[in-house]
Amino acid sequence: MTKLNKTVLITGGNKGIGLEVTRLFLELGYDMIVVARDFEGFEFKAHPQVKLFGFDLMAVDKIHALILSMPAIDILINNAGMMLSLPYDDYPEENVDAMLKLNLEAPVKLMEEVSKGMLTRGGGRIVNNASVAAYTGHPDIWYGITKAGLINATKSFSKLFEGHIIVNAVAASPVDTAMQKVNTEERKQAFKNSTITKRFATAEEVAKTIVWLATESPEYINGTCLDINNGSFPR
Repeated sequence: MTKLNKTVLITGGNKGIGLEVTRLFLELGYDMIVVARDFEGFEFKAHPQVKLFGFDLMAVDKIHALILSMPAIDILINNAGMMLSLPYDDYPEENVDAMLKLNLEAPVKLMEEVSKGMLTRGGGRIVNNASVAAYTGHPDIWYGITKAGLINATKSFSKLFEGHIIVNAVAASPVDTAMQKVNTEERKQAFKNSTITKRFATAEEVAKTIVWLATESPEYINGTCLDINNGSFPR
């Protein structure tokens, strides 16, 4: 694969799935811009091909200025997200607001802002990290709602860009990352039992799919959400 001096912007590229996405793009020779709230323990923070932007994506109104401060972006990976697993009838308003801002409003704003430069330069690719919670439902009702909205935004932007920018998403069943700490052992085992191989997806497996969509997948795969669920949660 030829890199052609392309630059990737990834949110939450310092841990979990995002870290593996960062690793894979660096192995392919891409330049990386990583946005996160902090970079404590981030193994690539001194890498010459990595630029770090410490930024809280809940500050949606400041994303326009953030993108203006960056080099030209060829690929956007909307990866950052949160899950709280709070009961629907005891969900503080500030938590609802945080979930909506980080999981939905920020990715939409990033697509809006990054696409301006992409269209000027003749194109680009965007991949959004959604979840099977988008169509199966989830105990964290606001998590599922935001992920469903992100898939809808994926499809809507792909139509608006008319093929000039390729926009896709992935929807993984539970992945073996730190995010699983909010789930009980019983729920985690139930997830595993619903899959063919009785295990969670690995962060690397999801990351490989994201990188494929961002680089090599045919352009006709556009406005699509790829399921990564090992036979669980059939649609």
